[in-house]
Amino acid sequence: MIRLSLLILLFSRPADSMLLGGVESPGYPTGYLPHASQNWSRCAHKGHTLSIKLIHLDLEDSQDCENDALKVFSNGNRISVLCGKREFEDLQSTVNPSLVSSPGGCLSLTFHSDYSNTKRHSGFRGFYTDQDFDECKDDPDNGCTQFCHNDIGGYHCSCRHGDYLDVDKHTCTVSCTQDLSELNNGDVSRPSWPAPYAENANCRYTLSAEATLQLELHFYEDFNVEQSPDGQCIDALRIETPSGILGPFCGRTPPPSPFLTHSHRVQIRFTSDGFGTNHRFRLHFRTRDVVCPSVVTSHSTATPQQAEYREGETVTVTCDLGHFLDTQDTPSSQYVAVCQNTGVWTPNDACEPVDCGYPNIPEDGILQLVGSDNPHTRCKDQIQFNCSSTYYTLGGDDVYTCGASGEWVSRGGQTEMPKCIEVCGKPENHPPSAARILGVRSATMGEILWHLLIKEPSRGGASLINDRWAVTAAHVVGEAEETSLSLFVGLMDGRTVSKRSSNVVVMDSERIIIHPKYIKGIPPVKRTNFDNDIALIIFASRVNLGPHLLPICLPMVNRDLLENEQGTVSGWGITKVEEDRFITSALLRYAHIGIYSLAECKNTSFTEKRMTFTDNMFCAGAEGKDSCKKDSGGPFVLPMLTGGSEPYRLTGIVSWGPPCQERQYKGYYTKVANYVDWIKETIDAT
Repeated sequence: MIRLSLLILLFSRPADSMLLGGVESPGYPTGYLPHASQNWSRCAHKGHTLSIKLIHLDLEDSQDCENDALKVFSNGNRISVLCGKREFEDLQSTVNPSLVSSPGGCLSLTFHSDYSNTKRHSGFRGFYTDQDFDECKDDPDNGCTQFCHNDIGGYHCSCRHGDYLDVDKHTCTVSCTQDLSELNNGDVSRPSWPAPYAENANCRYTLSAEATLQLELHFYEDFNVEQSPDGQCIDALRIETPSGILGPFCGRTPPPSPFLTHSHRVQIRFTSDGFGTNHRFRLHFRTRDVVCPSVVTSHSTATPQQAEYREGETVTVTCDLGHFLDTQDTPSSQYVAVCQNTGVWTPNDACEPVDCGYPNIPEDGILQLVGSDNPHTRCKDQIQFNCSSTYYTLGGDDVYTCGASGEWVSRGGQTEMPKCIEVCGKPENHPPSAARILGVRSATMGEILWHLLIKEPSRGGASLINDRWAVTAAHVVGEAEETSLSLFVGLMDGRTVSKRSSNVVVMDSERIIIHPKYIKGIPPVKRTNFDNDIALIIFASRVNLGPHLLPICLPMVNRDLLENEQGTVSGWGITKVEEDRFITSALLRYAHIGIYSLAECKNTSFTEKRMTFTDNMFCAGAEGKDSCKKDSGGPFVLPMLTGGSEPYRLTGIVSWGPPCQERQYKGYYTKVANYVDWIKETIDAT
């Protein structure tokens, strides 16, 4: 009798619940055997949940239930592991409440015993039920915005009187679409006035009048539409006219009254969400004579300026700075408009933003835009430049803005695009320090990377000054400025080098420009005047700068040469004379020599001829070190090539001197500082 009463108490349930059956361990209640096992699984109906209530549990106890165990799973996920002996009250309060499936879900049990039982345990017993799930009570996400009603296996939503259920069957809204076109005046208010407006409203009120009239709106002071703390409209009122949408309006401040719509047809649109505090709005509308608005078109100013204009009045429309009219063959910024009886300006041409267009960038790919290849190019848009190679540096501002005049303008006011200027005079591979250099040395790759070799029409040198130009001595390149030259750079045998040689960069000339004051027509062996002994070479194509080819910097014009100042001269010229034969260097060689005084330079008595010395020259040398025949056209650079931080500059060009066999160790050089302006002007003009 006691057991029967207990079961009646345990399984008392609502009428819509259904007892489906029981589940128990093998041999219950006499006890299970070693190595016993059992699997059980059931699923709930749609809209129902499945629950298990254990009324007895007596299993072998072990740590983490590793010996005998009852495991419960919900949709494959373990929710409980049980072993040992548990009292009925303990099962009811701590175990059974968790043994419930999700709506429409499944529960499963697995039981196993091992061999280690020292006594026989009775096992477990329980009952499972399938019962309806109350979505309205137990599911906070049921989606009903007003009323929720639970059904067997589901639920349904309903709404208050006056609202209706939207097509989603969950959202309650109001019917608030009205056509008020027949009225010349009247009131428009939120639904359910004077009560707070409804949730999830989507109202549209249509107002219409004759084409020669316009609608005027007056908002009442009790305007209160939900707004977020940061001023954003949560619920919103919008006024839609043929010329555009005004609003959204929200908060406690109504739109200004009277509100002129400048239109005879208006739609008032009101929307609200399903949350927050909802209040009220109300407005009165009426008709009045049409006037034209004070603004003819956006981004413009009308003159004379008035709050409104009557039929027949005219204004001069001037586009704002940075905008223009694109309706004529010649773009302008001004036109005359007339107010029509319909409240429309004619013409009503738009003022478009100025477009600077894609910037004019050279196609060589060195100067490039940062970021997108399709930048915004309207007025006040910005672009940024950089150089694609580390062997160039940007000359000028990097940021340009599209100006009101339609031109790209830099921060400094420049309209010309910036240029990528070659890094000059800074080799990555420096020679050893001067303290360890004795006599003449052979250059290694990347040491004197501006020095070029000319083989024809006479052997000599040249210096790279940018990626299209080189400078040399005029007497090296001959008389014809159209002569085609091939120039070589790299570690190589200067006697056998050709265009097919490895580790050699070959540059072909396009044109040679000899200084206009250089006296032509005299062979170098008979020449007594080497004044203006300088020429420029332009290459047929841009050369690729890199770690083995880099320009030398031009000298500073206002820098004086100092007596005994040490510089470096280099070349592939004669290194010795054997039996009246001149032996040229196989490799590029260099020496550190000092600049002589003016008095020493003027001493030209080393030959029977009197050589002319001018202010366009200087001389330099050192004991046992000097430039020689076939070095002509090569560079003399300052400072001395010793690896300092200061860039190297082309101070002189090997020009003339006494015969090498006389061993006077004094060579004469074209003073490049005197020709910097001519070099720059020639390059800019070509």
